[in-house]
Amino acid sequence: MPYPEELPGFELPATYNALLNSSGIHKSPTTPTTTGRTEKARTRRSSLSSSSEEDITPATERDLDLEKHDTAPVHEYNQNTDALSLSRTKSRLETMPFSEERLEVEAELAIERTQTKPIVPIKTSDGNILVDWYTTDDPANPQNWSNNKRLVVSIIICFYTFVVYTGSAIYTSSIEGVIEKFHVTPTNASLPLSLYVLAYGIGPLLFAPLSEIPIIGRSPVYAVTMALFTILSLPTAMVDNFAGLLVLRFLQGFFGSPCLAIGAATMQDMYSLLYLPYALVAWVSAAYCGPALGPLISGFAVTAKGWRWSLWEILWVSFIS
Repeated sequence: MPYPEELPGFELPATYNALLNSSGIHKSPTTPTTTGRTEKARTRRSSLSSSSEEDITPATERDLDLEKHDTAPVHEYNQNTDALSLSRTKSRLETMPFSEERLEVEAELAIERTQTKPIVPIKTSDGNILVDWYTTDDPANPQNWSNNKRLVVSIIICFYTFVVYTGSAIYTSSIEGVIEKFHVTPTNASLPLSLYVLAYGIGPLLFAPLSEIPIIGRSPVYAVTMALFTILSLPTAMVDNFAGLLVLRFLQGFFGSPCLAIGAATMQDMYSLLYLPYALVAWVSAAYCGPALGPLISGFAVTAKGWRWSLWEILWVSFIS
């Protein structure tokens, strides 16, 4: 699973190269690279916090010195680099989440994403290099996806969440059938429901951190666990002993759990703070509808076809998702 930069033949975007090689830009990969005239530098100093100012001001002064003394000829593809320069917008890391200041930053970034502007990495005073996307409209950034693509992914995540949450309460209609089939008490017959809920509370402790590892990401976690959830739904609907039913229901909940923990994180990856509340409302609504509609979906089938039909329904809807 190599990064795009590790693939043979990878090349930096043309605008990114143009900015890095333009006159007035510090070319060393170990020092901050920013652009702009004296007025832009003055604006940056006034807008940044004191901690950020210590990191950026030395770089700005070096850039201004280079602009004054640089007399080297400009390369043919470096002409009009003022149009490529990116005035520094505050990073999300410099603002408090869900604050008015963060909202203003998100609005500025939303405007910049409509234009092709290279984003140059910045090195902080402690030696860390802050890496961002190559350009403001980088197609690899989920927030730059088309509205249709984000809508499709959002619907898949919402339906995925609905299916997993439905899998818990949909079993309740089968409790009486389980009591008759396996000759257990009502308390024991409720264990498949309890273990399922317990498992999807434990699963995120493993899968949520895995999804934050860059080389893994969210998609492999979603794909692998949902495939296992779907496969396990088949023996769960066919099992002939109560102990096996308990184990399989626990595993079902465990492997179905990732969407319950990182579904909201996926929405945040795709939507800026301006539109994130609407996406989260849709995702949370899907989560709440699952337990509410589960008994309604299985009630008629279990009455007509037997207690296993609630488990067959989990298989069908998980296969679709």
